[in-house]
Amino acid sequence: MDKKRLFSALALLAVLASGSLFAGARRESKRLTIYTWEEMFPQEILDGFTEKTGIIINYVNFDFNETMLTRLRAAGGGDYDLVIADDYIIESAIAEGLARKLDKAALPNYGNINPLCLRPFYDPDDEYTVPYGAGVQTIVYDPARVSRAITGYADLWDPGLRNSLGVTANPRVINGLALKRMGKSYNEADPRIIAEAGQLMLELAPNIRLIKDDFLDEDLLSGEVSAAVMYTDQATRAMMSRPDFKMVYPSEGIGYGLMGAFVPAKAPNAQGALAFLDYILDPRRGAQCFEHLGYYCTFSASDPLISPEYRSFLTLPEGFSGAETIRAVSQEAEEEHERVWTAFKQAAGQ
Repeated sequence: MDKKRLFSALALLAVLASGSLFAGARRESKRLTIYTWEEMFPQEILDGFTEKTGIIINYVNFDFNETMLTRLRAAGGGDYDLVIADDYIIESAIAEGLARKLDKAALPNYGNINPLCLRPFYDPDDEYTVPYGAGVQTIVYDPARVSRAITGYADLWDPGLRNSLGVTANPRVINGLALKRMGKSYNEADPRIIAEAGQLMLELAPNIRLIKDDFLDEDLLSGEVSAAVMYTDQATRAMMSRPDFKMVYPSEGIGYGLMGAFVPAKAPNAQGALAFLDYILDPRRGAQCFEHLGYYCTFSASDPLISPEYRSFLTLPEGFSGAETIRAVSQEAEEEHERVWTAFKQAAGQ
């Protein structure tokens, strides 16, 4: 090998050793627009990425998944570089051509993803998305204020819980309690069976004290409710504050949802988006992210690095592979869910 070729080879090795993945991102743009909910990353992760790459992060929030999709449609898949949203809405974004396929050569840390979270229904060939957090439907309760142990959804109908139960304001999740009690799927398509579940929901209504999405963990901690069906991050906060609480994976079967990250079809800085994804896929940084986020870790390489006091709440539970994702249903079934939900809220005085 002549000196010129030897020098080139050594230079290439030096670039690779110093993190060439980020070089393309530096050349392409100094700005990365991330579009997702608030507080999805610890500030030190965002700052660390900027320090490493020189790319300034423009963090833009949406309130609902549907808001994101409407704006992404209006932008024709442009304006934003990285989007993190819920599974069902990602399915729509991909179907409408608003997401681009991942260049996995730019993601050397891709292998750190938990295999249980690969091939989701919305991306069956793992072409478009990186899973970022799993939410598992859990019940948390204060055993000192509940007359019997709770092991599943059916126990929530116990008259001893009258006017003391909190639930999220998610119709499909909460209607799903009754469907699972009946031995049916969260994704039951027959409106007649959904209507039957609605009758069970009316029987549950006297036990309901709160129907709300925000801060149910605080209501449980304050004693406003004695048991709650809550989101994963709320369950984590409740259990960290009160280890004497009980957290239950319902015996009728675990329901879960995935959040996923994707690069829009016409992202101005797609290279920077890939660099950021690979940055958080690093095992230690992933652990930092999920300790902050409070959702189940979807990077198996990060699991052993999560602090022991968080690990039981942030690593996927045993049996997760048999869990069921809530998916889109027919318009007729959706309308019946809405009817059931409206009647349930009225009966519960909400």
